Amino acid sequence: MTRKLPSSVLFCCDHNSVRSPMAEGLMKKFHGQRVYVQSAGVRNDREIDGFSIAVSAEDGVELSRHRARSFEEMAQWGDDLTGFDLIVALSPASQRQALELTRFAHIDVEYWPIMDPTGLGETRPAKLDAYRQTRDQIKERLLARFGTPTEDQ
Repeated sequence: MTRKLPSSVLFCCDHNSVRSPMAEGLMKKFHGQRVYVQSAGVRNDREIDGFSIAVSAEDGVELSRHRARSFEEMAQWGDDLTGFDLIVALSPASQRQALELTRFAHIDVEYWPIMDPTGLGETRPAKLDAYRQTRDQIKERLLARFGTPTEDQ
């Protein structure tokens, strides 16, 4: 069911290198003129994943300039979680962290169980297929939750 667009959304996952950057990029593609969108991870211990960059580019989403960041770095850089209308957690660890960080704020936190493709596939084509599945799961959830970009919001 499509609901009203929030004015700001934060996507989060474990490392901010695969799922949350894909979600951020797709949301910006679909609703970037109407919604402020960012992403973060529980930890920032990895660079953006090359397979994420590749499968996102297939969909017209540029991720090569994405710089991974953690919740802690967001706070250090002046991004206040209480400024977001909605936080979408794409992993159990990020859901726990988001709920902990927002326990005294009125912010909706949603959990979308999105597959982590990082350990799947032994060949490059198999790995790309796993990342495409993750990208497509995110896209389906975005469209179901926020509607298509052509709908009146």
